[in-house]
Amino acid sequence: MTNEKAVAEKLLQVQAIKLSPENPFTWASGWKSPIYCDNRKVLSFPYVRDFIKSEMCNMIFEKFPQAEMLAGVATAGIAWGAMAADQLKLPYIYVRPKPKEHGLGNQIEGYYSAGQKVLVIEDLISTGKSSLQVVDVLKQSGLEVVGMVSIFTYGFDVAEKAFKDAAVSYQSLTNYQTLISLAVEKNIVSADTENLLMQWCNDPANWMK
Repeated sequence: MTNEKAVAEKLLQVQAIKLSPENPFTWASGWKSPIYCDNRKVLSFPYVRDFIKSEMCNMIFEKFPQAEMLAGVATAGIAWGAMAADQLKLPYIYVRPKPKEHGLGNQIEGYYSAGQKVLVIEDLISTGKSSLQVVDVLKQSGLEVVGMVSIFTYGFDVAEKAFKDAAVSYQSLTNYQTLISLAVEKNIVSADTENLLMQWCNDPANWMK
C-alpha cells in the first residue's frame, strides 16, 4: 500500500472525509461538492493522529530538509504544525488570518528572525488562495518560504496554477484522485459514480449546473 493510499484510508476510517455525490455539500463559495473534508476530526483519534503526524514528518524530512522552522496555518494547521515541529525538534510559529485586534496586533505568533527558512503546514488545499496569502504574510515579514505541506489536496487546476505562479513548491500526503480510487475499491461509492466524482474535480465551479 502506498503512503498516499494509507493516508486516504485513515481519513476515511475516522470520517474526516465524507462522500455524498447524491446529496452534495455546499461550500462557502457556493460550489456544490460531493466531498467534505475536515481533518480536525483526526485529532480525536490518537493512533490515526500519530500515523498522519509521522507521515508528515517523513515528507518534511525527505522533501524539505532545508526547512529551519515550521509555520502552521490558523486554525486547522496549527495543531499539525506544532506536532511535526515537536517531533522534528524545529522552531515553530503560526499565522493568523488577520492581525490581532488587541495587544501587540500580531499576525504571526512565535519568535522568528528575518531570513529564516520556513515551511508552511496546512491541513487542506482547495483553490490555494488562502494558503498562498499566508505565504505572502511570511515573506513580507522577512522569512524565506521553502514550500508547503498539506494533509489533503483536491488537485484543482486553479490551485496548481496559483502555486506555480507564486513559485511555491507544495506536497500533500494524499489527494482526491487517490481517495476516490480507494473509495471505489472499498465499495464506499460505486464504480458508476467514479466518473461523476472525477467530473467535479475537473470543473468544481460548474458541477451539477
